[in-house]
Formats: sequence, structure tokens, C-alpha cells
Amino acid sequence: MTKPPCKEISVNAFYANSPGQNWIGLWSMPGSRAAEYKSLDYWVDVARISERGLFDSVFFADTSGVHDVYEGSARATIERAGMFPMNDPLLVIPTMAHATKNLSFGVTANLSYEPPYALARRFSTLDHLTNGRISWNIVTGFQDSAARAMGRDKQHEHDRRYDIAEEYMEVVYKLWEGSWEDDAVVLDKANSIYARADRVHEVSHEGEHFRMRGIHLCEPSMQRTPVLFQAGGSARGRTFAARHAECLFINGLPSKATAERIRSVREEARSLGRNPEDIKFIMMATIVTAPTEAEARDKYEMISRYVDGEGMLAVRSGLSGIDLSRDLSGFVNGSEKARGIGTITEFLLKEEKSLDRLKDYAKFGPQAGRECFIVGTPSQVADTLIQWMNEAEIDGFNLHRSGEPQHLIDFVDLVVPELQNRGVYKTAYREGSFRNKLFGQGDRIGSGHPALNYRV
Repeated sequence: MTKPPCKEISVNAFYANSPGQNWIGLWSMPGSRAAEYKSLDYWVDVARISERGLFDSVFFADTSGVHDVYEGSARATIERAGMFPMNDPLLVIPTMAHATKNLSFGVTANLSYEPPYALARRFSTLDHLTNGRISWNIVTGFQDSAARAMGRDKQHEHDRRYDIAEEYMEVVYKLWEGSWEDDAVVLDKANSIYARADRVHEVSHEGEHFRMRGIHLCEPSMQRTPVLFQAGGSARGRTFAARHAECLFINGLPSKATAERIRSVREEARSLGRNPEDIKFIMMATIVTAPTEAEARDKYEMISRYVDGEGMLAVRSGLSGIDLSRDLSGFVNGSEKARGIGTITEFLLKEEKSLDRLKDYAKFGPQAGRECFIVGTPSQVADTLIQWMNEAEIDGFNLHRSGEPQHLIDFVDLVVPELQNRGVYKTAYREGSFRNKLFGQGDRIGSGHPALNYRV
């Protein structure tokens, strides 16, 4: 048995408000409820299963455009449900929160298309409605299709997007942390005074990318600033994460290389005055499990039959910015530049065998992903998860959909008890906000974080 890590494994259910997500085509698998994504009953069931398994959160990915890189069109994406259709994930969270008590929620929101004043209000509202159980996955966008839909010719260049994001964060921190003092709300019914005007302040900002003056419309929520997630894998993205992120998604590397990257981010965070342990690192994982090896293998073979090859290539083309329907030599030799997610493009171009055999990207298996991929008994799954925790120095996993919601039920009923028996998985939730459940150090953002520079 693998030696257990000294820290508790964090687990999130990874979803999009869409019938098709990472493993394209599984909406058509017998028993799948993915096509019910338009129903609140479906999302309430997902939330209740996740809370029964003591998951930290249901985390929502999102996109602002259609994957239209493959063959230069959106045909395959539309036909194969390749992260399409895609409803707004934010709107289902209040209902899911109302149906649960401790489960938290993450939502991806693109800062490129919404003024910081409006986004700050939305997340404060969510923090109130969920009683402090909300997080924001900060993204800057990568799709030219999204930019065109929003009235631009194309996305800003990669590093410029992060320059804009840095200033964006300054504005939302001012609003969340600096507009209302903690004792501004008095609820004085006798004198009909709800809040003290001298404790509520107008925020002003004059910068290169943003200009605003206004009072934050929401009174202080439990967390004020939501828990901050980020998925930047590029050098510029990692610098942004070291400054701002409380949780960082990391993928695409073997376990020891992952550990090296994590140590580099922690050291950069330390150099910026943050406690490096104030950042958790989360790995993507696909898990197929059953009571016996034979049953797990049979389940894997069954799932594999429903993965749609063309849909897989269409989504991976969109994510990488590389049209996998055509000759890729220009991208390999550097004469052509991909406009996708940097870490996915880097992974694709470094995997020579994948360029020679694009069918690998159309299969259900580890060769198509940048993640932990496990097929086995609960004991074997636990061994591998613990091994990743030890070798990669990560803090937990986002569970990909693989025939849901049965994949959640299998993990909750089979793997969670195994992990609990080994002492590496919680047996109850902590009290308080999402931030306190994760770190156990209170509801507000930790010392050394740049958001505190703007607190009244």
C-alpha cells in the first residue's frame, strides 16, 4: 500500500452547463443524464450527490464562444455537442446552494467581457446567496470566436490579457474590500437607519485599461472577496497565480515535473510576500471504478464505445488553437502560431506521437488527456490518488464527467470510504465559508494577499 500523504485530499466535481464536456459523446451513453443540463432537478441531484460524498465543491468550467478551429468551422462542435450548447453556469448555483448546506461552488467568469464593477456585484450577490460558499475561476479567454461574438476582431495577445487582468483585479479588490467598512450596516430600526453613510466609500480608479467611480452596490458578504481559482499554466499565468490565486489548476505534466512547477509557483508567491501554503494545487482526474478489476475494465470498455472521435478532435482543436484536421508541420516548426490555451498547445506539440497519430486524441484514455486517468478497484484508485499526492505535491483533484452522474455515485460510494479508511479524506465538513473549509483560517482572504492592500 502506498504511504499516505500528511494532508487531506480535496475533491471537486468538475462540470460545465452543457451536455458535452471533456469526454465528448458520453451524453448518448445509456444511463447518462447529461442531456438534462437544462433542468434544475438535474443540478440539484448533482449537488446532493456531491455533498453526500463530502466534495469541496461543484466547479463549473465555461466558455464564451464556440470551438470553431477544427476544419475552420463549428460544424463538428455543434453536431457532436463539443462543449456546446453552453448555458450560463452562474444561474444554477443559487438553487444548488439552497438544496445543500456545506457544498461550495466554483464558477468560471471571463474578465475580458464584463466591467469589473458589474462582476464584483455578481460575485458579492452569489456570496450572500450561498452563505459564503462561492469561488471565482479567473480566466481571460482564449477563443477568437468569443472575441468576435463580443464585438472584437480577435482576442488580445496572451501577455496583454494578463496585463489587463492585473489591473482588473485591482479594481474588484477595491470594491470588495474597500467600499464598505465592516461596521457600516447597523440595522437600526428605531431610527430607520440601515447603514452608516460615513462607513460606505466611493471607489475610484484611473488606469491604463479601466476607469470608474462608484460605490459597491452590495454590503459586505461573508468572504468579501470570493475564493480565487486560476488555471494559468504559462510562465505569465503562473506569475499571475503566485500573486492572486488561492487554488491553481495544474495539468499536462508527469508527477515529478508537476512537483517542480508547484514548487516554483510557491517560491514566487513567497517572494511576493505571501505564505506559499496559502495556494492549493488541483489536478484533473478521470476515474473509472468498480468493485473488481474485471468490472472496472468492462466499464471502461463500455464508456470508450461512446466517446465521439470527431467531437474530441473538435474540442481539442478549439482548446489548443491548432486545427487537428490538417497538416501540423507549420505549428511544429514554429512557422505558424496557435491561439489557444498555452499549456494545451505546449502539450500537444511536445507529444510527437500524438502528432503522428491524431486518433489518440479521439480515444477515451490517458493519451488524450493531461491528467490523472485511473481504471481500477477502489483500492487501486486510492493507491494512485495518494501516489499523485505524494509525488506531485498536489492538494486534490477535479473529477471529470465520465457517464454522469453515475461516475459521482461510484466515487462517493466506493472510493470515498476507502480514502476515509486510510485517513486521507475528511469525515465531516468544517464550519463556515468555502475559504474556511479549505484552509481553516477564517472566512476572509489571508494575510499577504494583494487584496488586503485595499481593505478599509
